[in-house]
Amino acid sequence: MTFVMCLVLFCLVLGLVAVASNPSPYFAALGLVVVAGMGCGVLIGHGGPFLSLVLFLIYLGGMLVVFAYSAALAAEPYPETWGSRPVMVYSASYMVGVVLVSVLFWGGWYESSWVLVDELGEFSVFRGDIGGVALMYSSGGWMLLISAWVLLLTLFVVLELTRGMSRGALRAV
Repeated sequence: MTFVMCLVLFCLVLGLVAVASNPSPYFAALGLVVVAGMGCGVLIGHGGPFLSLVLFLIYLGGMLVVFAYSAALAAEPYPETWGSRPVMVYSASYMVGVVLVSVLFWGGWYESSWVLVDELGEFSVFRGDIGGVALMYSSGGWMLLISAWVLLLTLFVVLELTRGMSRGALRAV
């Protein structure tokens, strides 16, 4: 299990580097999907399969659609790929930064300190993510409504920012 978690965390860092190097909106969208998938893999590894499923579906269903629409409006004729020189320089510098920070904190990391939520089952009546779902729907209903309103407002802000000098979605291309 430790090898799988290390692999998922390594892919998470690679996806973050791919997004941060910002080659083009098309390639950054692929990096965002990788980051979302690997982040949900980390949650699954620590005992939250329902939470990771909900987060992945909300992310792919909501924000990625807005990102794809924004990328379609801001299309570049010749997008930079991950193999171009400036993107490789940014990626290499970010990876060097990640390695330096990991060397700095390497002494406090131990593989035996990773304890999953299900391994402490004798202290709980139900799993941790199921209790969180019940609490979210019982006490957090207003927060769900506020979150939906914020996502709708974010959609309108992104569409207004990417509109540019054209007037509406039906513009002459």
